[in-house]
Amino acid sequence: MPATPSQPPEPAREPVLEVRDLAKLYPLTQGVVFKRQVGAVKAVDGVSFELRRGETLGVVGESGCGKSTLARLLVNLERPTAGEIRYRGEDITKLSGRALKAVRRNIQMVFQDPYTSLNPRMTVGDIIGEPFEIHPEVAPKGDRRRKVQELLDVVGLNPEYINRYPHQFSGGQRQRIGIARGLALNPEIIICDEPVSALDVSVQAQVVNLLARLQEEFALSYLFIAHDLSVVRHISDRVAVMYLGRFAELGTGTEIYDHPTHPYTQALLSAVPVPDPESRDGRERILLAGDVPSPADPPSGCRFRTRCWKAEDRCAVEVPPLAVPPAFQAPGGPAAHPSACHFAGVGGSGPR
Repeated sequence: MPATPSQPPEPAREPVLEVRDLAKLYPLTQGVVFKRQVGAVKAVDGVSFELRRGETLGVVGESGCGKSTLARLLVNLERPTAGEIRYRGEDITKLSGRALKAVRRNIQMVFQDPYTSLNPRMTVGDIIGEPFEIHPEVAPKGDRRRKVQELLDVVGLNPEYINRYPHQFSGGQRQRIGIARGLALNPEIIICDEPVSALDVSVQAQVVNLLARLQEEFALSYLFIAHDLSVVRHISDRVAVMYLGRFAELGTGTEIYDHPTHPYTQALLSAVPVPDPESRDGRERILLAGDVPSPADPPSGCRFRTRCWKAEDRCAVEVPPLAVPPAFQAPGGPAAHPSACHFAGVGGSGPR
């Protein structure tokens, strides 16, 4: 039989959001009346990536590593200290007024806590319809009630709930209301800042499946931030691992979960619970020494070096770039993805 012709590779999707060397520093001051700066917390420090059209980029990492600060920077709730955020080629960090308002219509956010992100004094109809007050061109005043009811139906809620208040809903239902509000202006990008971390496991699955369905229906691009590595693997096309304000590793779900090359990623994945006893017994558990350093005084060179079993003198001097390690630059290699480590390698034993 003749050999089956191989399928051509899928064309790369165009980037809708490009982030270059993004940084956010919060000054530390002393004194009550005459304040003077004595340092700075480096919440985000030199982050670069692309978000492609119709994809989900998951971001994982420990608490305090800068994930939520990154999310707030991308929607311009915080102004960056340095770097660029380009939407469709335009640097939105330099925009203000009407130009910034137009961009914000296309980049929306779903917040972490459905109990505090909704105004308890407003009805569901007012909460979801509030974006139309700022962008009246999206929905004429006489058509807003119908539009809100359509959005409730899209996220799986009864349109008749339009006059209810947030306290009359469960946590999962409130998060659906937050998602409906995010969809109101027909955005191209939605930043999801740990949208399921405050929900029960069964409800998490419902919200994640809803996000996946909406992405397919409306061609949305997601930046999905979460603690739960299993949730991120389920929904993400690519995954970025963040540590102390920087990306440690970036690749597809298969590359990150099956072939991690950065020691921090390997330690993080070794802590994921495994339900199968046989698989659990054969897996290496990597225990890291020490605590996460303070972002106000991060280590020189590689920020992970104080907890890394591979660290050498070079790691204290040179900052490892987020790039494909030289040992894995052969085309089609299992680990051909960026990793910010001088000694990156697939597998490898932990500290002994």
